[in-house]
Amino acid sequence: MFGGGSLAIVRGAGALVRGGEQREQLLGAFETLAPGNGLAIVEETDSGVKDPPSKVLAEAIRAAGGDVRRFDAPRQDALAAWIELRARERRIALSGGVARELATRVGGFVREGDVERQQQGRIAVMELEKLALRHADDEPVTVDDVRELVPEVVPGSMWAFVDAVGMRQRVRALELLERLIEDKPAPVLLAVLHRRLRELIEVQDRLERGESPGSLVRSMRLQPFRAETLARQARAWTGPELDAALDGLVELDALVKGVGGRASTDARDRLAFDLWITDRVAPA
Repeated sequence: MFGGGSLAIVRGAGALVRGGEQREQLLGAFETLAPGNGLAIVEETDSGVKDPPSKVLAEAIRAAGGDVRRFDAPRQDALAAWIELRARERRIALSGGVARELATRVGGFVREGDVERQQQGRIAVMELEKLALRHADDEPVTVDDVRELVPEVVPGSMWAFVDAVGMRQRVRALELLERLIEDKPAPVLLAVLHRRLRELIEVQDRLERGESPGSLVRSMRLQPFRAETLARQARAWTGPELDAALDGLVELDALVKGVGGRASTDARDRLAFDLWITDRVAPA
């Protein structure tokens, strides 16, 4: 930063090599980099993709003497090992279980695919370096240090929430709601809950008429895993219980939208969701 050179970081450069003129300008810029300067090109890809997103760009970087590397975003159990590696790179000593505890607190063990994981690695490294400041005398960071200094930032999962409601898991549904309700508008939560209840009512009706979970794949155009999941959830309810839950959701929707002049606040909405889960979702 304070030397004579500069470092430029470019994202989304793959789109620049699709057109002739832009491609020539970008690739030609590689040859004009003076010693002491750097250019980093960052491209995001879907999980599991092994090849660079732009073969033309990757080959041009290698031809100019550059390096093309793949960096995998750690997921689930892999995050703890990734944190241990970052600690060794920074010569931060960790006691047993620290990496796993830190990974848990930043949401590394949330398995649903709809959660936001983009900042998990950055947050984990920031917390790791913060913990290291407490032990300047090279003593290892302990699990108690993590529990005392690292706040929980576990991301919420809409999929996990509606599955917990479907399985009538009151405690888990309330826990997941607490993570979601800060970021997800109440109408969005109501919409996904309404859809799930309607699906369970239809699945229950089809099962009672003799269909099997496997036949739901064809009749409702579902993936096999989803058909089994909905069938398992539908068996956890009776018909009147599903009807009562749907009626309660209509009342909850009216409350959130202020129908009839009833004022709605964030605290009141949260309480209303809690009561609906407790009164209409939890098993008697």
